[in-house]
Amino acid sequence: MDAGECSPSLQDYSMVHRPVGDLFAPVTDVDEWQSFMLSPSQIEQFQRDGFLLNVPVLTPDQCDKILADYKYFLGEEKHPGMEMLYEYHSNQSGDPDNVLMHALGHWRLTKHFHDLVFLPNVVVPVSQLLDPGRMSSVRFWHDQLFAKPPFHGGNVAWHQDYSYWTRTTPMAHLTVHIALDDQTEENGGLHYIPGSHRWTRDDGKPLPVTDFNFKDMESIKTILTEEEKAGFRPVCGNLRKGEASFHHALAVHGSYGNRSDKPRRAAVLNYFKDGVRSNTDGEILKDICVPKGSKMDGQFFPLVFDPECMPFNEASK
Repeated sequence: MDAGECSPSLQDYSMVHRPVGDLFAPVTDVDEWQSFMLSPSQIEQFQRDGFLLNVPVLTPDQCDKILADYKYFLGEEKHPGMEMLYEYHSNQSGDPDNVLMHALGHWRLTKHFHDLVFLPNVVVPVSQLLDPGRMSSVRFWHDQLFAKPPFHGGNVAWHQDYSYWTRTTPMAHLTVHIALDDQTEENGGLHYIPGSHRWTRDDGKPLPVTDFNFKDMESIKTILTEEEKAGFRPVCGNLRKGEASFHHALAVHGSYGNRSDKPRRAAVLNYFKDGVRSNTDGEILKDICVPKGSKMDGQFFPLVFDPECMPFNEASK
């Protein structure tokens, strides 16, 4: 079945480039749009550290609506559109003592996951952070789910996101990690290495991937310089339910296993600046090809925020 195809009774929400459900109310007021903007100090912190922590983006009720759809990816109920996912791993580690559920493409399957992509208090800050000093038009790249069950949840090895994304160019990407449960050291909360967004190789290229299945937590240290090793000081985000972290495409991040008695579930949204192009003639995502050099747009990479079309005044641009 080709990308975009599905059974006659099944909706592929990638064909709809606007919110369709009840996750959040439409925003029409100028002041409300501007209320989603980050402060200058938050932008400065992002530029310094490569990430920004503890930004409230969802209410507990909104989190619960999204968690109600999570059941399809935890084996509790089968969704008829699973073939539309770009990836699905019920346990990417392959180790029953370190279980990590990882999925991509679920925005195509349910209204809540679809509408999360367009959440104003996510896309407005992304617009600010992609090109600090001005607001950029933002396109959706892809989403991810990461779930760690109680007691034996797996880790996600240290990595830079753009190491996996060099099939797109230039690097103008940003990731938003939304906690759907409180995150702590014990349950495998997300960690960052401050300043690591400046760690590059060969004229700005990302660090090489050291573990495609995220299993070997410390494998990245085998390719770090002595200076980078000295600066490897992890910070736990300690995100609360409904809070997000925003991070640079080169920020080194990872998370340890869940040894608590509660699940640790998260939703991740990846974006890029309008104008990013394909860097491959192969698949960009499963069953999706964009000719090398062509702009990333269309059905699967919708424009989610355009400051020129929003009610911002000139001083806020």
